[in-house]
Amino acid sequence: MPTVTTDDGVRLHYEETGRGTPLIFVHEFGGDLRSWEPQVRYFSRFYRCIRYNARGYPPSEVPEDWKRYSQERARDDIRSVLDGLKIDRAHVVGLSMGAFATLHFGMQYPQRALSITVAGGAYGSHPAHHQQFQQDSRANAERLQREGMAKFVASYGAGPQRVQLEDKDPRAFAEYLAQFNEHSALGSANTLLGVQCRRPSFYDLVERLQKMTVPTLIMLGDEEEPALEANILLKRCIPTAGLAVLPRSGHAINLEEPALFNQLLENFLHQVELGTWQPRNPRSTIPSIHGPAGRP
Repeated sequence: MPTVTTDDGVRLHYEETGRGTPLIFVHEFGGDLRSWEPQVRYFSRFYRCIRYNARGYPPSEVPEDWKRYSQERARDDIRSVLDGLKIDRAHVVGLSMGAFATLHFGMQYPQRALSITVAGGAYGSHPAHHQQFQQDSRANAERLQREGMAKFVASYGAGPQRVQLEDKDPRAFAEYLAQFNEHSALGSANTLLGVQCRRPSFYDLVERLQKMTVPTLIMLGDEEEPALEANILLKRCIPTAGLAVLPRSGHAINLEEPALFNQLLENFLHQVELGTWQPRNPRSTIPSIHGPAGRP
């Protein structure tokens, strides 16, 4: 079973398929590397596709101390995978929790990213939701430790931004739940405590976002209401960002609408590789009445 070892000594399981320019996929909290199957089946025809399980997600190692999990650590684990595979630069695609890690990777290591795709990100980032999200993450970690994966997945796994996948593709939804149930209760709880509870709001990163130079594609579903405004903030702040909103879609957009997701991503990658994805022309920007941070 192939693994790479992070700079703090944690073994991460990975898979790679295909040849060409490296394209790395970073999974969400409720998923793992298997969540990217619709993308790997398509993009491995043209790219060297790499996907890995985050720390805490077997068969990757599960550190027992929750303090070994953080947003910075999730960011640096992407770098460790690239280093372990001797890859200088790659396109990086993340969903949800993976989108946060991908965005932070683009901010911290722009020289290592050919592009970044931030899909289904920003949940819990809006100032009106941030504190409650942290409290909920802590409560979910305690429930996981107390009740185990099965009871947790039965409620958390079928939330209001997941019903869209259930309605569109019951088979894919059942597969998602089955895979979620196979995760480590300890690893998931530690991820909630170390990463989700402590990650900064996008609204606290405005100055750093405005300095980003990496080509960035932002994607989200229009029914992920808690994250809409924060994704618009990303679009306004990052000079190299483009925003794609998938209609009648929730959180797991790569599974809900795999063909559309792949089409949007492929078009973006082609533009980046052709050099035509350039920073936004200042003349195209109409000042917002809400300002760059979404406030009057």
